[in-house]
Amino acid sequence: MTKSATPVPPRFHTVTPYLIAKGAAQAIEFYKKAFGAEEIYRMPAPDGKTVMHAEIKIGDSIVMLADEFPQMNCLSPLSRGGTTVSLHLYFSDVDAAFKRATHAGAQVKMPPTNMFWGDRMAKIADPFGHEWSLATHVEDLTAEEVARRGLEAMSKMPTKEIP
Repeated sequence: MTKSATPVPPRFHTVTPYLIAKGAAQAIEFYKKAFGAEEIYRMPAPDGKTVMHAEIKIGDSIVMLADEFPQMNCLSPLSRGGTTVSLHLYFSDVDAAFKRATHAGAQVKMPPTNMFWGDRMAKIADPFGHEWSLATHVEDLTAEEVARRGLEAMSKMPTKEIP
């Protein structure tokens, strides 16, 4: 008989991303180079090559990941034709984090830019189809200041879709 477990396991936060990657082992290596991830756990599938489940730690957060399993409809953004999710990471130096990620092979979606809500933020796509925003909080603002700046920024946005 096991003792009672806590509802959220130790080391985890309430929300934990779970990524499906075409090439999970390569994705783990990429995240180590790009974000300084630490591999916590890896469970291979019976074939010994496919990653059935893995956990990495980026900063103070765990990210779970696995290879594709099409028979279970577990497909990566590469197989689905894109992603609708972006993962947001805070760093003490977003410019250094952006440089590290792009040197590891990430595609630039947006270079580091000061944003109206007080973050300096960049966007990248990893080679596995996942999109990430990288940020450093640089300015504390009131809700009113953010709202005013937001309206100002929206008024300057292009009216046509960006391809």
